[in-house]
Amino acid sequence: MNRAVFAVPKAQFDETLAELTALLDLGPLLGKPTRQLSLGERMKCELAAALLHRPTTLFLDEPTIGLDVAMQLAIREFIARYNQKHAATVMLTSHYMDDVVALCPRVIVIDRGTLIHDGDLRALVKQMDPDKRVSFRLADATGVDLPKLGTVISQDAGRVVLRVTESDLASVVGHLLGELKASDLAIEDPPLEEILRAMFGKHVVEPPADADAAVVAP
Repeated sequence: MNRAVFAVPKAQFDETLAELTALLDLGPLLGKPTRQLSLGERMKCELAAALLHRPTTLFLDEPTIGLDVAMQLAIREFIARYNQKHAATVMLTSHYMDDVVALCPRVIVIDRGTLIHDGDLRALVKQMDPDKRVSFRLADATGVDLPKLGTVISQDAGRVVLRVTESDLASVVGHLLGELKASDLAIEDPPLEEILRAMFGKHVVEPPADADAAVVAP
């Protein structure tokens, strides 16, 4: 039906369907009634149907919603491969930050109809919070002055997460590995959820003085 709607030549249809079947592992699903498909299986089939005519622009709205972790990863990997192979423009809307981080080098943030960011994802993170998150384990944290190393974000079951400025990062990591013998050390950017929460918090619209209800940023 989709081939007829988009007037896709039979040879191109067969080639594209074979490619999509291989990429999305659709072989066992091609003869399966739609009502018997799981949510993840339907999502894959809908993607294949949408791509049969090889569009150069792809709009995706919450493409991994309701899927298990393995299926989310499979869908992200497929979208990335399609984007690279066909030089397609992918417009993705999602509340799942893992989707955004994995697929979107350019991020547009809209709050209450106002554009508040349009640019590189890494630049957004650096602009809003340039500090790093340093997580590690200590065999014995007794007597260790953690606040002297950075801001303690969490400390649970022997694992510590510190907020450390870039200027102090090298010395703090050196101290942790050298003198404190820290293990399982990792250095990461702040979670994107924190960045967006901080960004929306700066754009809360103040309600009128006579308003009954407060306006809360999403």
